[in-house]
Amino acid sequence: MLFAIAVAALACASLPAAADGERSAAIESALGAGDLGLYPPSALRLSPGTCGDCPTIRQAQWYFRDEIVAVPRLGEPAATFTPGVHTFDDVRAWAARQAAGAPPDLPPLIWVAAPQVVRNARIGADRRTLVTPHGDVPFRPVPKIAMNRAYFDKSSVAFFASRAVTVRGTTVDGTLVARTFWPEDFRLGPTPPRARALPEATSVPLALRALMREAPRGGAQAPYEAVTLWVRSTEASWAGRSVIALMVNGAQGDDDEALGGHFALVTGRIAVDGDIGHWLANNFYSLDVESEKGIIAAAVPLDNYLGDLNSGQGWYRPSYMVVAVLRDPRAAALVQSALGRVYNQFYRHQLEYYHPNQNCASISIDTLRAAGWHVPVRGPSSRFLAWVGFPLVAAKERSFGKARLAFDYLRSDQTRLLPSAGLEEAFGSLVELARDASAPGQGRLGRMLAEDLEAIAFVRFPQFPSSRAFGDAPVVSAFEYKDRIPNDPALAQIVPVPPRPFPEELRDPDLLPRDTRPSDYAAVAWGAVAAAGVLLATLWFLRRRRS
Repeated sequence: MLFAIAVAALACASLPAAADGERSAAIESALGAGDLGLYPPSALRLSPGTCGDCPTIRQAQWYFRDEIVAVPRLGEPAATFTPGVHTFDDVRAWAARQAAGAPPDLPPLIWVAAPQVVRNARIGADRRTLVTPHGDVPFRPVPKIAMNRAYFDKSSVAFFASRAVTVRGTTVDGTLVARTFWPEDFRLGPTPPRARALPEATSVPLALRALMREAPRGGAQAPYEAVTLWVRSTEASWAGRSVIALMVNGAQGDDDEALGGHFALVTGRIAVDGDIGHWLANNFYSLDVESEKGIIAAAVPLDNYLGDLNSGQGWYRPSYMVVAVLRDPRAAALVQSALGRVYNQFYRHQLEYYHPNQNCASISIDTLRAAGWHVPVRGPSSRFLAWVGFPLVAAKERSFGKARLAFDYLRSDQTRLLPSAGLEEAFGSLVELARDASAPGQGRLGRMLAEDLEAIAFVRFPQFPSSRAFGDAPVVSAFEYKDRIPNDPALAQIVPVPPRPFPEELRDPDLLPRDTRPSDYAAVAWGAVAAAGVLLATLWFLRRRRS
């Protein structure tokens, strides 16, 4: 019912005719108030997830068949993909042939989730009304997803009632069903925020870690904070500047599988008033399970990424963002266009989500590297423990699959496994590029960043209060994860989620087999050792019988 009315709202506002000029003025189209990321609203149109006349591939339309999305208008440059090629080979070849100053390709879709938005609103004293300069708007929160463990409550109302908010939603019978709450004081600029020297540390990545952990619980209950860590010049305003931001969401307080946090790449422009809610956050989650939060991997507005009442990361944990402020939009355009190609390959399952080395951090860091920013590697957690532990895990768990999974976790480069490790190394690389514009050893994207960097900022977002437990800073190593998780597996908090099988009829014939995983070699090697052991034991037994 709600989806049907939302679709109808794409063509006309489902508001009562009386009252009503004021109420209509308070509620805008989701595309009516400025850019989405790097893209002007004139390049996009709102649509149901299934659209027969848009360039969005059929696999993406299947995932968003019950959602509201923004899609490229006909004639606008839209992200494509190369058939029969592995995902990041596709990105590397595409990035190498991009002409200088080429306009950015639009994503296959932007998941706006709700067709309407109310800005500059305050929650009224009755807790059921949004008070705006253009009139009052009745509202109610969107229903909680059944699998979601916690939700918006009195503490949430108190937090948002103290400030102006932007609310995304769908009007149903004159009431806005609110899907997203965003604090409008969460801004960056337009004037540069206060300068802050990096904390003393043995390395720049460790200095960032100290910033993330200086407040209790990783800043989950601390105020929002934005600081300037490096600046090339003392410009009075950042308004209009393009950005590439790297965001890490912290550890959840009620899900031990989420202690490593989450990673997203963000692009956009700093608004005249410093607003950042319209930036695009590029979110990767497994497509093959139904998220308990209702998350589907997509490019989403930042206010939705953090503030959606069910899926918003801000309701689950504190978050951190390193922002590269750029004098030219070309690097941000290259990154967002590359991500569009990755999404196409992801939706059609050429790229499949795998927690140890094709997760949110892996996919994001691999995209940056394929586009030519050579983010340093940190190396695996432990090759030795991976090899030695393989037979021990297989014997203890009585599962070859769990042994392979443990091997791949220990063997993966930490910048591709753990969001915080990827963020730390990328931040260290940014600082090096700021200090040396010659960008030794860098590819196309790295050289653009070195030439265009105007400033580096750090932003910390608190967790929104709700009935959910407060989170913490994300773990930064496999060993810290082991220290935080309960020793007794029965005490670990794990949220079971149902599978979401990908229809066979949506598999394109050009799909290549997945890349070989490190555990494939370990399985062969230990299988050979096991077979040799059985053979030797059998020969020894037969020899004993003859004697």
